Amino acid sequence: MTELVVTLDLDGVADKAGLMDRCARDLRLPDWFGRNWDALADSLSDRTVWPENAAEQGMRIVVRNWRSYAKARPDEWETAQEVFAEAVDRTSALSVLLALGGSS
Repeated sequence: MTELVVTLDLDGVADKAGLMDRCARDLRLPDWFGRNWDALADSLSDRTVWPENAAEQGMRIVVRNWRSYAKARPDEWETAQEVFAEAVDRTSALSVLLALGGSS
């Protein structure tokens, strides 16, 4: 069985609030998602809030169009990468990949 591939598209994201909103939308997080770093880490590690079938299959998140956000908010981007890495370390069924293509 192959992993469910979910695209997290950060095109137009300019700050942490925008990142959290995009994570909630693209990762289909529940309405009660707290939109903070701890809540994101918890949600990424909690298979019960993953999209349908992802808990059984595993989930691969492909982050696209992240370079503008990373450049505009380097400290936030560093924290986001730490959250992604921690969640991957805690959850063997999860992988997060950064797409290296253009950001147009």
